[in-house]
Amino acid sequence: MAHHSAADGHINTLAELGALRKEWSLAGQKVVFTNGVFDLLHKGHVTYLASAARLGDVLVVGVNDDESVRRLGKGEDRPIVQESDRAAVVAALRAVDAVVLFGSDTPLSIIAALRPDVLVKGGDYDAECTDPHDPRYIVGSTEVRSEGGKVVTIDLVPGRSTTAIAQKLKGQGRP
Repeated sequence: MAHHSAADGHINTLAELGALRKEWSLAGQKVVFTNGVFDLLHKGHVTYLASAARLGDVLVVGVNDDESVRRLGKGEDRPIVQESDRAAVVAALRAVDAVVLFGSDTPLSIIAALRPDVLVKGGDYDAECTDPHDPRYIVGSTEVRSEGGKVVTIDLVPGRSTTAIAQKLKGQGRP
């Protein structure tokens, strides 16, 4: 395992990720990629990332920048935590080896550059779905499979979501 301490975890550029990918390939390490917003990091996020990390040797996490989060339509007050802080918190997790921020609507450019051996998304997606217009379709799945990689979904922890926490903070319910 290539896992680092929190102190040396940092945010990578796409170019740095390309160089790291070469190192990992030469070392024969299996690279896993997932992505998300990770606003108000909670047990569901940590459990999910730990499960993703177990599918390979190196876990790379794409984190949506603030502008792309706003475009996702999660609410006008989202993200609650700014991108640099969200990325730093994710990078500090033991399961995570590298973090890259992205501003596009999908992480396709990262997936194309990284060529992960395993692409992971939550159980609200469908690894078998091949229709890019279906909301359960996993962006990058076709590309990863075409290079011999695997696409895996991990069940989400029920009742754990940033949206539920945000609603609780507003007094609109309890997660």
